[in-house]
Amino acid sequence: MKTALDFHPEFFNSLKTYSKERFFKDLMAGLIVGIVALPLAIAFGISSGVSPEKGLITAIIGGFIVSFFGGNSVQIGGPTGAFIVIVYGIIQTYGLEGLAIATFLAGLILVLMGCFHLGSVIKFMPYPIVVGFTSGIALTIFATQVKDLLGLTVENVPADFVSKWIVYFQNIGTVNFWALGVGILSIAIIVLAPRISGKIPGSLLAIVLMTVLVYVLRRFFGIDSIDTIGDRFDIAGVVPKPSPIGINFNTINELLSPAFTIAVLGAIESLLSATVADGVTGGRTNSNTELIAQGAANIVVPFFGGIPVTGAIARTMTNINNGGSTPVAGIVHALVLLLIFLFLMPLIRLVPMPCLAGVLTVVAYNMSGWRTVRSMMKNPKSDVSVLVITFLLTVIFNLTIAIEIGLVLAVVLFIRRMAETTRISVFHDELDLAHDTESNAHEILKVSKGVEIYEIEGPFFFGIATKFDEIMRSMSDRSLVRIIRMRKVPFIDSTALHNLEILVSSSRKENIHVILSGVNPRVRATLEKSGISSLVGEDHIFDHISKAIVKANEIVSAGRQ
Repeated sequence: MKTALDFHPEFFNSLKTYSKERFFKDLMAGLIVGIVALPLAIAFGISSGVSPEKGLITAIIGGFIVSFFGGNSVQIGGPTGAFIVIVYGIIQTYGLEGLAIATFLAGLILVLMGCFHLGSVIKFMPYPIVVGFTSGIALTIFATQVKDLLGLTVENVPADFVSKWIVYFQNIGTVNFWALGVGILSIAIIVLAPRISGKIPGSLLAIVLMTVLVYVLRRFFGIDSIDTIGDRFDIAGVVPKPSPIGINFNTINELLSPAFTIAVLGAIESLLSATVADGVTGGRTNSNTELIAQGAANIVVPFFGGIPVTGAIARTMTNINNGGSTPVAGIVHALVLLLIFLFLMPLIRLVPMPCLAGVLTVVAYNMSGWRTVRSMMKNPKSDVSVLVITFLLTVIFNLTIAIEIGLVLAVVLFIRRMAETTRISVFHDELDLAHDTESNAHEILKVSKGVEIYEIEGPFFFGIATKFDEIMRSMSDRSLVRIIRMRKVPFIDSTALHNLEILVSSSRKENIHVILSGVNPRVRATLEKSGISSLVGEDHIFDHISKAIVKANEIVSAGRQ
């Protein structure tokens, strides 16, 4: 079992072979990613329920820490659309202080995940669950943008999905067609920009053009019904001083559940982003180091008023596509955002809200993965059911419930499929050693009457222990010897050990011998630690079935004399 801390930041590894050519590539990639990240950081901050500079602060501090300490050479960290729903819900329920505490606790959980080598385990999250809550988040994000996209004059929009749409329909008569036009134009620019030039981010181009358009409409035509960031928020380009977070046992108990949601979602999204990046670059992410870095970022940003941080797939791919190959590009991206924050924040006030709504509408569409959902509908019904349930829970209730129930579903599915892969076969009279092998040499071993052979093929765990017990009880003939063949048992858990102990004890009371065959060293060590080896008897444990049958036949023969 691994116990040593698996923390090896890729930044320091990359410096060993760093060169001037690499630096200039990283510099260019970092500049472009910083520009791409600007509108997204602002939009994610506002949609999460905080001011725009909080989104930028998150991208600056979180992006720097993820790149400096992370286990992936090209990962870009910052706020992402996946967190909008959960962050908004936490703020509505617990306020900004509650969000800071939940984010801090999530950071601690992520660090512990990395320290306990859970990075590889997180990657085994069933794909239907990931697709389900990602699609649910996408639909929920779109729902949060309808007010600004249509320019509706609604004072308080409900947090839950269904009530939100009821309010929208009730106020549909207040649509601001100027705002709607800006939103539609923004979406069109973002969609069409890549066809014209792949070098200029569509979201940035939309923000620049729509900001100029709205400014002209206000200044020269007197059309001031289109809200801008400055109309909603008081923002300043000053890096906030760190402020303390009031954590006690009551707040921990109250916020541990949303903190766990943030941690799990952050781990899944960051490692998914890293996996996608590895597939393109041919690199290999140290997932435990990546979790520790993500955790560190989420521990630090709350002190500056930031929101949760994770790896961002779109920004990471932008980094790769523009030549970024080391964490230096991610650090440059954070520095670019810092310079914009310090010197250009007054211009951010002029950005129209319908334009940001258009940006996030496109983000939601890209997140939805509707093509993936459509193709997965052809999968087994169990997978489709999990996808649909996770999707509905995310949309109708909230992401915390969706992830918690999703994890339970993942465990249940895993247990079910593990149980399905484990077979229990019963043999009497004779045994063909070539059974269930690729061998053509059939060697038949004669088994005396009164000897039963139970072969377990697969993990012997709690999901199969009850089934094994039921099969044993269903055998009508009274046996003198029970051989449990375990050549294909890779591991045995405590429930199976308990059942095996009861079986051996009850068999001894009935004068029935229990023989174990084909026990591998790992399982044998477990049996010895639990005391079952002593209970069975060392002379009743064999490494091959032929020896076990010889022993069983001798016992039956001696019993008949």
